[in-house]
Amino acid sequence: MPLITISEILDMAVMTAVVGYIFSGVFKKPAGDDYDPLKHFKPGIDWSSFYYAAAVTAPAIILHELAHKFAALSFGMQATFQAAYFFLFLGLIMKLLNFGFIFFVPAYVSISGQGTALQFALTAGAGPFTNLILWLLALSLLKSNLLDKKYNHALLLAGKINMFLFIFNMLPIPGFDGNKFFLGIIQAFF
Repeated sequence: MPLITISEILDMAVMTAVVGYIFSGVFKKPAGDDYDPLKHFKPGIDWSSFYYAAAVTAPAIILHELAHKFAALSFGMQATFQAAYFFLFLGLIMKLLNFGFIFFVPAYVSISGQGTALQFALTAGAGPFTNLILWLLALSLLKSNLLDKKYNHALLLAGKINMFLFIFNMLPIPGFDGNKFFLGIIQAFF
């Protein structure tokens, strides 16, 4: 079985496009010093905001899900990345209806096979802990000033998105990664 299939790549592309569109009104590239709203106004999709929103949101989601997938594969299980088409459609509807807060699950990894409680706990924790690493990496890059300042806004957004994904996913709510992680740890050691 290949590490990533064509259908998984297509699901990643669809998910990226939909998430980019949904958040294009929220995560906009900051205007430069020469910004003139009359020159930059164009009816229809703001492609610059679309690309920017996709670039700051999709990596957090894709890397989160791939961490689950590769952790499961490392334990001998089968795992497949899938776009959550129903929830992506729901997110699109919420965007079109101008909901103030849009929350949905854009993708998931279906996992099958045998494993210990500890292996399932580590698989569940792999996604959120990837977001923790990305959050801390974005913070350290911001504080170090190693990159050009034009990347600061994108790093700040990426850091906040990964912070949210880490904290939210680690809550012990049934069905979420945190619940699976903590229950698996309890089952493994107690």
